[in-house]
Amino acid sequence: MGMDRLHKILSQWGIASRRQAEGMIRSGRVRLNGAVASLGMQADPEVDRIEVDGNLVQPLTRPELVYLLLNKPLGVVSTCLDKRGRTTVLDLLPPEWRSHQGLHPVGRLDADSTGALILTNDGALTFRLTHPRHEIPKTYHVWVEGIPSPAILAQWCRGVLLDDRSTLPAQVKVLRTHSKNHPKHQFQNQSPKTLLEIILWEGKNRQIRRVAAYLGYPVISLHRVAIGQIFLSSGAQPPLSTGDYRLLTTQEISFLKGC
Repeated sequence: MGMDRLHKILSQWGIASRRQAEGMIRSGRVRLNGAVASLGMQADPEVDRIEVDGNLVQPLTRPELVYLLLNKPLGVVSTCLDKRGRTTVLDLLPPEWRSHQGLHPVGRLDADSTGALILTNDGALTFRLTHPRHEIPKTYHVWVEGIPSPAILAQWCRGVLLDDRSTLPAQVKVLRTHSKNHPKHQFQNQSPKTLLEIILWEGKNRQIRRVAAYLGYPVISLHRVAIGQIFLSSGAQPPLSTGDYRLLTTQEISFLKGC
């Protein structure tokens, strides 16, 4: 197999994502040939002895690669472990999946957001999908306060300055509006609001919420409905209820690896 960086090897074996593997090395959980490893070390899996938490790991013991789609509920954090004791996305899975070596979320979805999230133990795929060069479109249904004008929507589509850099062009369209004078009784006396469909090709931290607030139309709720061609609800697959998960299809996995 040849020499490679230790955190990359652990990722390729499905032990953890590259970022998680770096954290494991920093915290002293990884040993190389009996000595505590440090970040940046290289190893040859066919020659060197690599241990994680005292357990020997070898290419032959690499776990089966798993690819899941989860419909994340509100209040659940997109991490494997939370120091504040909050429910994580792994807590939503049955024990046999939670114990599956290296399973982790690909990217993040805020605790106050819901919807599509991919989990896998394929570290190489995680690195590919989270690299800016390979960003795939993500589709959101977002309720915002007020009713944005066509000029505001056009500005959102062109890009807005965040962190001294303009956001990439996005697709933004109105799906539905509710005004104070909505004919249906349940919407009377409520502030106007608009349901938008937003497609992004980048993933700045809390980007949709920040842009919406900047433009004067704060987010009420945010739900991710699709990651590329992978949908929570489609004709080919039954819709995923909140908190449920399913295995990705062969076609969906091929799509991700081809991104």
